[in-house]
Amino acid sequence: MEDVVILGTGPAGLTAAIYAARAELAPVVLRGDQPGGQVTITDAIDNFPGFPNGIAGFELFQSMEKQAERFGAKIVSDTAIEVDFKNHPFKIKARENAYQAKSVIIATGSDPRKLNVPGEKEYVGKGVSYCATCDGFFFKGKKVVVVGGGDSAVEEGLFLTKFATSVTLIHRRDRLRAHAHLQSRANANEKMNFIWDSVVTEVLGKEGGVQALRLQNLKTQAESIFDTDGVFVFIGHIPNTQVFKGQIKLDESDLIITDRRQRTDVPGVFAAGDVQDPIYKQAISSAGAGCMAAMEAERFLAEQAGEAYPGKLE
Repeated sequence: MEDVVILGTGPAGLTAAIYAARAELAPVVLRGDQPGGQVTITDAIDNFPGFPNGIAGFELFQSMEKQAERFGAKIVSDTAIEVDFKNHPFKIKARENAYQAKSVIIATGSDPRKLNVPGEKEYVGKGVSYCATCDGFFFKGKKVVVVGGGDSAVEEGLFLTKFATSVTLIHRRDRLRAHAHLQSRANANEKMNFIWDSVVTEVLGKEGGVQALRLQNLKTQAESIFDTDGVFVFIGHIPNTQVFKGQIKLDESDLIITDRRQRTDVPGVFAAGDVQDPIYKQAISSAGAGCMAAMEAERFLAEQAGEAYPGKLE
């Protein structure tokens, strides 16, 4: 029987592990199929506080994991495949072991929806990106492409105009889906260009990185090559919540619904990070949510034991 089981080892999960371990809850942390989450696919993170020269995503993950272990977190290379939150204590079936827990923190993250075209996987981190805030700076003075037509695509495209000489938005329809005020800003920005009714069918490049995209017009079926130094893909995210369906409430996008204190609709089950965050999806905001989830789990356990919570939550 564990006091806390944490699912996921991205910034949310590992921050929760640090806080839970410091509270002497001896958390068990399941690494999951992608240890470290999305930060590990970013070569350099320049916006995480405390690293004036930036830090590699994988290095940040390793440092956070070591910090959690230093305080007593038990980190296990395992992945949850089935859960039972209907009864307490909660049950978690993983690929290698089974666990019982008095409380659970879900930090399984989400994956950016991919184009699934040739060349995309090969050039991730070498011109293919899913985070303008993370990687935009590295395209200063270069030409970039944004794929998508919703709010995120337009917002990130506008952000990229701070660095790139031109930002070309490629959308499969003949008009944007973004809100009107974002469309107005994009249309008014001299650096923004648009290619309509088109999809990317291949990412082209060499060892140094992306050089061009192969495009197809969906109306004429005509193919073309578009030169670019990078491509940012914003066609949505897929929350890693399949395991939790039927156990806790999810929204229409399959994100876990939480209140402002990271609590799900099941007392004792908390969620933090991209798995429940529809807006920010940043390493630092995920870390903050992980901190809150751990403090709430500590409070929950104290209440279950009939003890006073040692913190200051009201």
